[in-house]
Amino acid sequence: MSLKHTTGKSSDRNRLDPTSLKQRELELTREIASAFLGAQHPLELYRNALAQITPLVGAGFASVFVRDDNQRDLLKLFCAHNWPQSSARFLGQMRIRVGRGPTGSAVEQRKPVEVEDVFADPTLREWWEPARELGFTALISLPLHHDTVSYGALTFYYDKAHQFNDEERHVLELAATQLSALADRAQMIQDLRTENDELRSQCGTLQGQVNEAEEARRLKNEFLANMSHELRTPLNSILGYSYLLQNQGDPLSNEQRASLGKIDSSANALLRLINDLLELTQVKLDRAVANIGPEDAVLLAKRAAEIAGKPHDDVTFRLLAMPDRIPIDTDGDKVVKILENLLSNAIKFTSKGEISLTIRQTGPRSDRRVEWTVRDTGIGIPDEKHEAIFDEFRQVDGSSTRLYGGTGLGLALSLGLANLLGGEINVESEHGVGSTFVLRLPLAPATTS
Repeated sequence: MSLKHTTGKSSDRNRLDPTSLKQRELELTREIASAFLGAQHPLELYRNALAQITPLVGAGFASVFVRDDNQRDLLKLFCAHNWPQSSARFLGQMRIRVGRGPTGSAVEQRKPVEVEDVFADPTLREWWEPARELGFTALISLPLHHDTVSYGALTFYYDKAHQFNDEERHVLELAATQLSALADRAQMIQDLRTENDELRSQCGTLQGQVNEAEEARRLKNEFLANMSHELRTPLNSILGYSYLLQNQGDPLSNEQRASLGKIDSSANALLRLINDLLELTQVKLDRAVANIGPEDAVLLAKRAAEIAGKPHDDVTFRLLAMPDRIPIDTDGDKVVKILENLLSNAIKFTSKGEISLTIRQTGPRSDRRVEWTVRDTGIGIPDEKHEAIFDEFRQVDGSSTRLYGGTGLGLALSLGLANLLGGEINVESEHGVGSTFVLRLPLAPATTS
């Protein structure tokens, strides 16, 4: 089969006018660009482009064949324009082997293949019958490239013998080159749309999971709040009977008094835990209420220090106030609770050295604040744990063999209460050196109009 350029006569009707080459190039480029802009995917690009450029190049109909994904040595029809209706029903089943015929040879050789007159070439005898049935005499197949790989061919069919000149080849190759480039872009755009759709779907799924998690968290907090109320009732009964036993008329033995003391101590510890848990769940459910009133920041610090208790024998405690009295409008009980938690942690994790509590005013006149600073020389906190310590039920050492007790509720509750009062808690710490916790609250709560 001869696939090189032949020298037979061509149809003047099909020949492009060399003097209008630039105009045809512009028309071709415009039509292909228009097809690209109106396309959502490569098939639509080819379909739109062939409808516009096939008449421009004087062809009767055109086709695009691409490699079959399942059999890469076969080409399948991807798009056709003005294909004879008598053969339209066979289009989906049509396959051409790479290297066979003009289209297969264009893909294999990666260069255009021209047939001026299929019936004048005995080597193309097997194509005579299909050519008569489809109604073409001449054709040109141009390879379509992706990077350095030929993935298909663009073929134009002519109803009469046609000799292609250099100007025509230039325009036709320009069409194939531009279509290849824009098809790649159209495919990338389609891939991006597909990925975006998948991301949107995944985001929807994730949002649903987030909503479910939020609902589960809400239900957990509701459960904890309800259970805290229910648990306090029997605990109060235990504490009541313990008090009655300790104060009954009959004298108690030392062993009995010690046992009652353990009952009373354990029940009070459990009651404090339940109260903290209840208060934390109220904060998380936005049910907590701040009872604002005039207070003294220094006296609040002293109250918290008394409740927190004394540090270890090798630890010095200092309370520093500048000045001695600092008026503030806030919920005093909640401030004491926050400072008690901060001081209790400092005492728990500091076995020697110093713990200090400093109170002072900070900030400009328009935004004056009170700052309580709890500084210790304890075990410190690694940098990566600074945020985790404010999670409920979390400690720096979360293992079952940790040296320090506690539930991990104190800092979570303190942060929630600080936010409720319009303030914040900051931490600076170095592992093995010590920690500094700073509570900042406004001198007066913000008002809304």
